[in-house]
Amino acid sequence: MRYPEELIEEIRMKNDIVEVISGSVRLQRKGSSYFGLCPFHNEKSPSFSVSPVKQMYYCFGCGAGGNVITFLMEYDNATFQEAVKTLADRAGVSLPEVEYSEEMRRKESRRAKLLEINKEAAKYYYYLLRSPKGQTGHRYLAGRELSEETMKKFGLGYADGAGSDLSAYLRSKGYADDLITESGLAAFDEKRGVHDKFWNRVMFPIQDASHRVIGFGGRVMGDAKPKYLNSPETAIFDKSRNLYGLNFARTARTGNIILCEGYMDVIAMHQAGFGQAAASLGTAFTAGQAALLKRYAEEVLLAYDSDGAGTNAALRAIGILKEAGLRARVIDMQPYKDPDEFMKNLGAEAFQERIAKAENSFFFELKIIERNYHLEDPESKTAFHREIAKKLCGFEEEVERENYIESVAERYHIGYENLRKLVSGYAARTGLVRPVERPKQARAERSSPEEQSRKSQRILLTWLVEEPEVYPKIQAYISTADFTDELIGQVADKLFAGLSGEGFQPASIISAFEDEEEQREVAKIFNTKLPRLETIQEKEKALRDVLLAVKQNSFDHYSALMGSDVEALQHVISGKKELEALRKTHISLGTG
Repeated sequence: MRYPEELIEEIRMKNDIVEVISGSVRLQRKGSSYFGLCPFHNEKSPSFSVSPVKQMYYCFGCGAGGNVITFLMEYDNATFQEAVKTLADRAGVSLPEVEYSEEMRRKESRRAKLLEINKEAAKYYYYLLRSPKGQTGHRYLAGRELSEETMKKFGLGYADGAGSDLSAYLRSKGYADDLITESGLAAFDEKRGVHDKFWNRVMFPIQDASHRVIGFGGRVMGDAKPKYLNSPETAIFDKSRNLYGLNFARTARTGNIILCEGYMDVIAMHQAGFGQAAASLGTAFTAGQAALLKRYAEEVLLAYDSDGAGTNAALRAIGILKEAGLRARVIDMQPYKDPDEFMKNLGAEAFQERIAKAENSFFFELKIIERNYHLEDPESKTAFHREIAKKLCGFEEEVERENYIESVAERYHIGYENLRKLVSGYAARTGLVRPVERPKQARAERSSPEEQSRKSQRILLTWLVEEPEVYPKIQAYISTADFTDELIGQVADKLFAGLSGEGFQPASIISAFEDEEEQREVAKIFNTKLPRLETIQEKEKALRDVLLAVKQNSFDHYSALMGSDVEALQHVISGKKELEALRKTHISLGTG
């Protein structure tokens, strides 16, 4: 549900942005703002600004920006509603209850019960691992070199060999048999009745991104099959849309996620300091999991097993990640099979070196394809080059394809022009892409007139936010219709309305936009770099020049539409008069 604007604004105003961000970022005051190292990208010099006047933050390095709600959304990877709720709790503001239909209420009640049962089961397994009954499991985990702190962090537990102890425990807590079996923690048959699904296994609680236990994985003690057993799909557990360890990895802020194959790989990575590790849940990597990762990172490092099965899984994952718009690189585990083995034998420092040298996913794919060809044989070598050309056609963007052609030609000692012709020929025959044409002369592109006009519009709005007392002096010469960029126009409309009232804060405008990218853009609009001006005369001239630029662009914009738009004609007529008047007008910024 979307909370009322008045309530959102109350919550925002009761949470000072400097106080909230100071809890996560070390800030130092410089002038009227605070600065610190940006938490959203790696930097050595502070470019992250927090303004107590605007109640906004903005990073001049990476462009991240917004108000206190936006910050929690980005820093905690939370939804808008989750961020508002967190801030409401912090400020002691009560939120209205969500209104459900009877059917929705029933489903939500059932989901809540299943989450309760899983939480109780996790507590039960956790306790059992640390009791005399759990010594078998505890010895196994200690033998895998896991510390007590790590076992606690991941809530590791143990299911003993009795077969129905957990079910009896959950019954004692008041849960009915049908709910216990629906949770996937127990099964029913006529011979044994309700009996536990997991027994004689080390237990790995599976948590969603909000740290709620939604299922379990169990590793058998001994040689029984299957070695690993997972909870079945339930109303709260969808294997294809969750990842083990993502509840921790999503806040690692390393700029990437390391994708592993198993529970122990993830746990070993976190214990070694690589808190961005996560793993798929006993199934092949899915598009749903890729979409989930897209929320938290732009790059995924694949740390799959180095055997044949792991290689095939990596190849499949690369395609899914690319389809989701994620970059992928592959970490070389050799001579060890998986991250767990690697960490035990070579340690964290060596693994960090492997991360730095992780292979571009495209070249990893070529390396695997190369195994099928004998490059000392000309015919086989030519066939390999054709296969390369075929894969290069997979890059739809011409610039990216051109860059890869150059890199591949250099790596595989193929003449650049020969490879380009091979790609062009294959593309022409198959219709996959248009042949690449190299530009005859590289030329630096200047800012377009459209971008110049948007910049003038942004400068004017930033100026009004920095100095709201200027607005009454220019109000007669400007209107929201003069802001021809759609988003900037919406921002101007809300800003002018606010400046006409009392007690206005521009940070409230950001919350009016639900899309996160739009919120960043609004923050960017309000943090445009203003010219450094020393005297009042310089400021007056600069303000008049910016106003003229915005008005001239507005006049040109509506003039272009005049033939097909009656309203545009009216804007042109009034705009011409306003331009002429503005050119003859002196805008005074004096106090008199």
